Amino acid sequence: MSDRAVTDPALVAELRQLIDAARQRAAVAVNAELTLLYWQIGRRIHREVLAGKRAGYGEEIVSALGRQLTHEYGRGFSTKNLRHMIRFAEVFPEENIVSTLSRQLSWSHFLEVIYLKEPLAREFYVRLCQEEGWSVRRLRERKETLLFERTAISRKPEETIRHELQRLDDTGQPSPQLLLKDPYLLDFLGLNDRYLERDLEDAILREIEHFLLELGAGFTFVARQRRIQIDDEDFYIDLLFYNRKLRRLVAIDLKLGRFKAEYKGQMELYLRWLARHEQEAGENPPLGIILCAGKQHEQIELLELDKSGIHVAEYLTVLPSREALQAKLHQSIAAARARLQGGQDEPTD
Repeated sequence: MSDRAVTDPALVAELRQLIDAARQRAAVAVNAELTLLYWQIGRRIHREVLAGKRAGYGEEIVSALGRQLTHEYGRGFSTKNLRHMIRFAEVFPEENIVSTLSRQLSWSHFLEVIYLKEPLAREFYVRLCQEEGWSVRRLRERKETLLFERTAISRKPEETIRHELQRLDDTGQPSPQLLLKDPYLLDFLGLNDRYLERDLEDAILREIEHFLLELGAGFTFVARQRRIQIDDEDFYIDLLFYNRKLRRLVAIDLKLGRFKAEYKGQMELYLRWLARHEQEAGENPPLGIILCAGKQHEQIELLELDKSGIHVAEYLTVLPSREALQAKLHQSIAAARARLQGGQDEPTD
């Protein structure tokens, strides 16, 4: 009699689930223990290095420990890796936090963030890794595209950023400022120098999976050229999405040129119609994103678009060098924070 004849497929499926779940729990437990061990090693060496107050002591002790531990335990405890552990303990000084994070993030995740210069950026990436379950590869990609610098929250004062990250940690509910970006990187669309708005829409729909990834977590495509009728006149929303994390409809208007003041009224009309006719019980008011090839910063500031639930952002179909993009973003962040310091910070949603 064959194995197939005496084996219940449902039983086999159930046993597979039990085995796979146990293996997964074991892998998580091993990762957590190793990560905590690396932190403890880093903290202990760091204390020893601080205790030795003569020049060169730190390098001497780390090198000596690396040689000895590598001989006894293998390459995982090389001098280079010991330096990683020391850095780990320096930037994550609280053991209880490391213990909690190690159940969700691998040692490879930590290696991606411990050398970030800005603590807020490090905290941002850690929180989103937790919330969205990023792989190490996805985390690396998000860092390479300067995700933190492109989020709307990065333009806020540090106190506001920390408040939003803490709220995400406490509730698991991100604010719009944590999801909205500027600029949006649309280089994957493959557009040349000359194209029409319809070409831009077509390209987005062809690459909808990539576009959803660029928009951020929780976005679902709803419609293209969504027709709405007001006073017997037809209007069309270029792209309509829903974000399950924000529990909002999100209307996107695509513009080829620079931002113009009249775009505000058009988007406000769309959002109010959506709020009246499409918003369901328990949902938050709709958001609007105006994607332009260029921004008019003073006009946008004077129009106070955020109070209307409207976010204006540039899109780039051809990427500049990473250095040029980084310089542009850092300049924008500094300017935005300076403007906010001159008045009151905007209320958080």
